[in-house]
Formats: sequence, C-alpha cells, structure tokens
Amino acid sequence: MHLGCRQRGLVIILFCLLCLFSASQPVHSRSVLDLDINKQPVALADWGEYWIDSQVDRPATEVDSSPTIPWAATLLRGIYPLKAGSTLWVRFTVPPAPDEDRWVLEIPYPALDRASLYSKNKAGQFTEQRSGDLTAVNQWPTPHRHPLLQVQFNAEEPTRYLLRIENAQGFSAPLQFITSRQVLRGEQQSSLFLGFYFGMALLGTLIGLICFVRLREQAYLYYSATCVLVGLTLAALTGAAALHLWPSSPKWADMSLSILGVGSLMSILLLNARVVSLAQRSRLLHWLVLITAAAGLVVCVLLATTPSALRLALFVPYLVLVPIVLVSINLWAWRLGDRYGGWLLVAAVVFAMGWSVAAARYLGWLPLSILTEQSGLATVALQLPIFLTALILRSQESRHNRSRILGLNRIDPETGLHTEHVFNERLVRMSARSTRLGHQSAVVLIDLINTEQTERDFGRKAAAELPLRVASRLLSTIRDIDSAARLSNRLFGILVEGPISDEQATSLGPRIVARCLMPLKGMPATCVAKVRIAYALVPYSGATGPSLLSRLEQRLATASDADDKRAVFTL
Repeated sequence: MHLGCRQRGLVIILFCLLCLFSASQPVHSRSVLDLDINKQPVALADWGEYWIDSQVDRPATEVDSSPTIPWAATLLRGIYPLKAGSTLWVRFTVPPAPDEDRWVLEIPYPALDRASLYSKNKAGQFTEQRSGDLTAVNQWPTPHRHPLLQVQFNAEEPTRYLLRIENAQGFSAPLQFITSRQVLRGEQQSSLFLGFYFGMALLGTLIGLICFVRLREQAYLYYSATCVLVGLTLAALTGAAALHLWPSSPKWADMSLSILGVGSLMSILLLNARVVSLAQRSRLLHWLVLITAAAGLVVCVLLATTPSALRLALFVPYLVLVPIVLVSINLWAWRLGDRYGGWLLVAAVVFAMGWSVAAARYLGWLPLSILTEQSGLATVALQLPIFLTALILRSQESRHNRSRILGLNRIDPETGLHTEHVFNERLVRMSARSTRLGHQSAVVLIDLINTEQTERDFGRKAAAELPLRVASRLLSTIRDIDSAARLSNRLFGILVEGPISDEQATSLGPRIVARCLMPLKGMPATCVAKVRIAYALVPYSGATGPSLLSRLEQRLATASDADDKRAVFTL
C-alpha cells in the first residue's frame, strides 16, 4: 500500500509537469483545413495561424522561411488587433483534393484596403492574387463586391497559403471558404436584399422629386437628396458601387464609404429639421442643426484629404454626434406636442441604436456580420417611410390651411356665412338674372337689435354667442339655392332666388322673425334674438346692387322706437 501511494504521487507530479510544459508551448492551429462541401461556408476558425507584422513591405518569401515568427492560432471571433502601418499575415494549409469544386477564400469585407493570397508555383516562387480598395476592382482576379481569392488544390499533397491583409481601420471580418457554386447562390439571395434597398431608395427619390415639382415644397427636395445619398452609401457599404459604378477608381473606392456616410447623416439631420419645422419653432435648435451639418462638410473635406489611418477618428465622432442631435430634436418636438413627434422619436431612437452597433463595429469592438454591417442602413429603411408619411400629411394640412386662409375673404370664420364682398357680387348677378328672365327675387337685411340688452341681462358670453345663434337660424330657414351672409357684427343679409310672388316675399320677414324668437338651446327661456328686417324685390327700379343695400340699411336705421312693435319693413 505504501508503494501504491508513491506511484500515485509520481503520477500526479508527472501530470503537473506535463501541464506546465504544455502551457509553456506556443498555441498552434490544427494542421490541415477540413473543407466539407456540405457545410458551407467553412470558417477558418483556428485551422490557421496568424502574425501581426509591424512592417508593411515585408515579402512573402521572408515570412514563409523565417523560423522566428511567433505564429498563433487564428481567432474564432476574427477580431484582430491590426493597427495602421502594420500587416496581418495568416497561413493555412488545404488538403489534397481534386480542383473540380473550385473553392475560393471569401473575405466579406467590402471596405478592406488590401488582401493578397500567396501560393507557391511549381518553380518554388510565390504567385499573388490581390484585391481590396487600393486595387481597382476590374483588376481583381475575381471582380466581386468583396474580395474572393481562388484556392488551388494539389491532388497529391497539401498546399500551404499565405494571406496578407492591410487595413488602416483594423480588421474584424471572418475568413471563410466557399465554392464558386455557393457564391453564385449567395449572390442570388443578396440580390433580393439589395434590390429592396435600392428600389426603395429609387422610389423615394422619384416621389420626392414629383412632390417637389407639384407642391413646390423644399422638404421633398431634401427627401430626394437623402434617398440618393442613402442609396449610394448602401452601394458603397456592400461593395456594389465599387463593382458597378467606379470599378477603375481605387482611390475613390477607398474613401467613398466614409464620405457618403457622413453625407447621408447630414441629409437625414437636415430633413428631420424640415419635417418638424425647426426653423419656425426654435431658432436655437435650428442653428444647432446648421452647425452640425457644417461640421459634416468639414469632416467630408478632411476625409478626402487625410490619410486612411485618420478617417476612423474623424468619422466615428460624427457618427455618434448626429444620432444624439436627432434624438434630442425629436424628443423636444414630442414634448411640445408635435403631432408626428412620437413617431419621429421612435424612428430616431431605433436609428441611434442601429448606428451605435455600426460604430462599435468600426471601433473593432464587434466582429463584422450582417447585423453589424447593415444595422445602420436598416434603421434608415424605417426612417425614410416615416419621413415621407409625415411630409405628405403635413402637406395636406398646409394645403387645407392655405385654402382656409384664402377663403377668409369669402366665408366668415365664426358663422360659416358668406362675407359682404361675396354678398354684393351675388346680389348684382341675381339682379341681372332676374331682369333677363323677367321674374322677381328678394333681398333681405336682418338687424340684430338686442345684443346690448342681452349683455346686461345675461352676461357678455351670451351676447357674444347671440349672433352665432342667429346665423344658425338663418341657415336653417333658407333654401339651398339662396345665399346668407354676415355683413357686420349684427347685420345679416339673405338673397332669395326667384321667381317668387308678392305674397311669398311678404311672408319672408315674419317667418324669419318667428324663427329667431324661438328659445335658444342652453340659454334661459327669456334670452331670444330680436331682429328687424327690411326687404326689397329685385329688379328694383333705379337701384343697383350696392345702392339697393344702402337704401335698405337706411330704412332699418330710420326705424324709430315708436315702431318697436313692428319688425318688418319694405321699400
């Protein structure tokens, strides 16, 4: 038993020494990549080894032959501490296999500066496949939205590759292997996604331009510009712009994403300010928006003139600033009771959340994925329809308001009756029509005579409401073809279209007086409208429209207190 204890102690000591020895050794990847055609895409994961070189011009032959390079297993998350002025080297080995499947190394990072894949030929020399923004897309071995580097197989022995990556903004994209057939299938799926975005941007641009031409409102021009910039930013972000729009301009392809992104943020901010009518409601906040937009122009100029390594330090602060300003403005509008402020605030909050994910991705805190790459523009897809809906609804309200303002000289806003100007026009036309057709019509003036008495007995509110009640009674008395108007604070007029007889004209006054003397709903029973009426038949010999009204007003004015029991007068 004593020997058994010694043996167990010896085993424990050997196990500890083995663990210490294993911990002291550098971590290496598995030897040969396992490419399974049924599990695509195949991530590199820890099948490869990486090394970050502080030099950018080291040749591949030196990297391949140097025994002192501290290679480490490639990272599962794919976030490498790559800095500006350094190079990420990745080496991996593919197994012997027939070349009929045509595998490619896919780097789904359209904004990558440079990606070079090195392999040895039969003469022992390295051949290079180069892609990335610093190389024109039409010179890539496989022109695509993002780098695709062909992987060649040897049927007899494994093949080792060296991958060189340079990117001033760091590198956090997955390295994965996929067949050419699967690439085509993935592009078909992506085309549906991209077609939705580009179609929405194009449709929004056309709607904005049409509304601008028809309605003459500058907000729709802002909307069209925003749709164009958002569409171009999406094209640059997905690599479609470099592939189709500027395939031979590597310099612009390298800086287009950051410049177009800042332009999109500026246009969204200015459009939001127009939607909430910020210039008319808060001069201070409006100047804040203008200063932020001017800062965006300065950032665009700096992005176009500074080295690539400094662009991240310029772009990310502006990417954080604009959503904060946007949320603040919409929160202010919502607190002030803006009808659409709540929807705009929700859209702005979602927008800020999406672009915060994008900012974390640019800073290297999150790996590149569909969520981190498309989150910002996906929230814009929510904002643009809300902006358009708010603009259309505000345009309708504005047109209605203009119509009401233009109609104030024709319709009295308190009673809904015609104004004196319209009454005079219709009286002239009615007199001419009666003369031409040879029949009689009537013009009636109604004078409300007890407003002062009503104010003394029942208060100012009842006296102010009395003319409105008279107007309502007149509208319920006349026919559809007749016209009623408010000529002054207490004087009303009615045009009764002919043909009417003398008996019908005589009964007009008493009927109106009786209608006005009926009790008013919501008021004391003794609170009634007392009126005096003067009327005349037209055509009236020797009197035109204005002169006839003048004579009727004089007839009402000359009615003495002795005639207080009489309420109807005629010329």
